[in-house]
Formats: sequence, structure tokens, C-alpha cells
Amino acid sequence: GKSTLLRCLNRLVEPTSGSIVFRGSEVLGPDVDVRELRKQIGFVFQQFALYSHLTVLDNVSLGLRKLHGMGKAEAKEKALFELSHFEMTPHQDKYPSQLSGGQKQRVAIARALAMDPAVLVLDEPTSALDPVMSRDVADLINRLHGEGITMICVTHDLNLARNIADTVMFLDRGVIRADDRIDTLSKHADPEIKAFFGAEEKR
Repeated sequence: GKSTLLRCLNRLVEPTSGSIVFRGSEVLGPDVDVRELRKQIGFVFQQFALYSHLTVLDNVSLGLRKLHGMGKAEAKEKALFELSHFEMTPHQDKYPSQLSGGQKQRVAIARALAMDPAVLVLDEPTSALDPVMSRDVADLINRLHGEGITMICVTHDLNLARNIADTVMFLDRGVIRADDRIDTLSKHADPEIKAFFGAEEKR
């Protein structure tokens, strides 16, 4: 349900009911330009979704050329700037199959941020990574947060949530049952939520 909820934000999945307001406008309205909406919402998929036949540089620059209409030289310059932000410039000519999981995640985030989105959406950013790489990605997300980038992150990793989240939404069977700071959820009025977060705190 969590990944589906994320995909509803930029209408990769079309909701059958409800309302989504983004920057003061209804996302689900009939007159919404979905292409323009998606330019404003950077999406980092759970399995990275890098194009296997493209180099790192081309993976990042493709959207700039296709969606933003940049020329090849301008798109390359912008892509290299984003890759340098994540220490991935030395790998610009590699293909995804030549990268580690953590490196793929960095490229995926660089690709999303290259579009200058209003919000960055991360779907289980550490699920495919080992513990060391997970910590590296958590540090990276914290750095982006410190730079003022607004993010929505889906995760089952409570340690990651504690490290990066200002606010946590607890989704259960398709229903948002809590929306609060993570340090208060172990004291939540709902016994099930209280028990869940309390048990996680004791681990």
C-alpha cells in the first residue's frame, strides 16, 4: 500500500477516489498537466529503475533532454554537476551492471534531483542494500535534508525513519493511522501503534 500511495502522488497510479493537494493545487483534477506535475516530483524507485543500456551519465542526462528540452552539452553539464554532488563523476561512463547497490542508489537520486523537483520521493531507499550501504544512504539523505530538500520516504526500516524523518505517517492496510513525530508514537493513544513503536524502541 505504501508504494502505491507514492505512485498516486504523481499519478503513475490513478486513484479511484480521494484528493491530493500539491503546492495548493488538486493533483487529481481533470485539467492537470500530468507531464508538468511529474517534473516537480522526483521519484527514486525501490529497484533504482536505471536504464541498463545507458551509461551513468546518460541515465542522468536523458530526462533533462527529453523533458526539459536541454541540448546535449547543457544536459551533460547539469548531469555531471549532480553526479559530482554524490561523488559519482569517476563512474560516469560505467553501466548500471558495473555499479554496487549503493552506487546505483546514488545515481538514481542524482537523476531525480537533476530535474530540480519541488519534492523528492524515495521508495524503500535501503531495502536492496546491505547494512553498511544502508548507513551510507541514510547519511546521504540526511545531508540532502540539511540542504533544504523536501522528501517523502517510504521505509520499513525504523532506524532509517528515526535518523531522517521530521514526521512519520504510519500506514496500515491502506489507512493512514498516525501522523506525528516518531519520538511520540511510542506513547500514541492507539494501543497497537504504541506497542509497535514501543517494541521497536526496545530493540
